[in-house]
Amino acid sequence: MKGVTDISQGRRFLAGGNVYLPHIAVIERIIEETPGVRTFHFNFKDEKLREEFTFESGQFGEYSVFGIGEAPFCISSSPTRRDHLEFAVQRVGKVTNALHRLGVGAEIGFRGPYGNSAPLDFIRDKNLVFVAGGIGLAPLRSLIWNVIDTRDRYKNIDIIYGARSPTDLCFKYDLDAWNKDKTVNMVTTVDKGD
Repeated sequence: MKGVTDISQGRRFLAGGNVYLPHIAVIERIIEETPGVRTFHFNFKDEKLREEFTFESGQFGEYSVFGIGEAPFCISSSPTRRDHLEFAVQRVGKVTNALHRLGVGAEIGFRGPYGNSAPLDFIRDKNLVFVAGGIGLAPLRSLIWNVIDTRDRYKNIDIIYGARSPTDLCFKYDLDAWNKDKTVNMVTTVDKGD
């Protein structure tokens, strides 16, 4: 498995050479997924970092709301789509509530990427089944888009996604795209209808 766990590779993205100092990023777009979940699109203020930053599906970052705190969230965008980065947040605590109060143009801090990546070499030429519920689709989303964007490397792709109700389904625009994709078998389910 390959990931940015090698300390020398991780140092490339240190802010000022300090592992505790976050990079400054700007929120460019906010999508209200459900009443309690938002997806944030952001980019780094530093143009050089914006061009050079890399990550792999399955990795996460530490996101800061200045003056409030920091919390870890997966990078939910795909490394195959490099115009911005995304993370999804369910409003449950101090940092997540503060994130939900931010608007487009607000600055946040980002440290990372951290963690191991998805085993893309291991799953190559295999049938893939992704199963998720509610906000649990966020960490798989990066990998799903990565696999779809490099479709010729994989066999069948099945996605099974559910939530408590239609209102609780996150990433409806992705669900719609995956439903329309003839190379993906998509199943969406809810516990009870609206």
